[in-house]
Amino acid sequence: MKYVFPIDTLTKDNSFFRQEIITGHNSQVVIMSLKAHEDIGMEVHKADQILVIVSGSGKAVLNNQEHSITEGDLVMVPQGTHHNITNTSNELLKLFTVYAPAQHAVGTVDKQKPSED
Repeated sequence: MKYVFPIDTLTKDNSFFRQEIITGHNSQVVIMSLKAHEDIGMEVHKADQILVIVSGSGKAVLNNQEHSITEGDLVMVPQGTHHNITNTSNELLKLFTVYAPAQHAVGTVDKQKPSED
């Protein structure tokens, strides 16, 4: 098992909407890239989620409270919190997120935002 990752480089170089990096027994790291004015979509998890903004800026909405986010910010999303992250700029928004427990299948790569049915 690999234990050390250049997360800043992996996140900045990522061109996919979502890519799983590592999944352990009780947690998971996923990198994401949001296009200009793209969002992740309002969601809620049965897991805690921590998002770290590596580059770009946008807004985080947590239980209807809006917060500006930018490079270097950490967003804590406790389980059961309705949340959305939106890139409000014309540049890419790059972030990595930690789920505890894991939320995506090992090897997940979504090249684009999945369509909403």
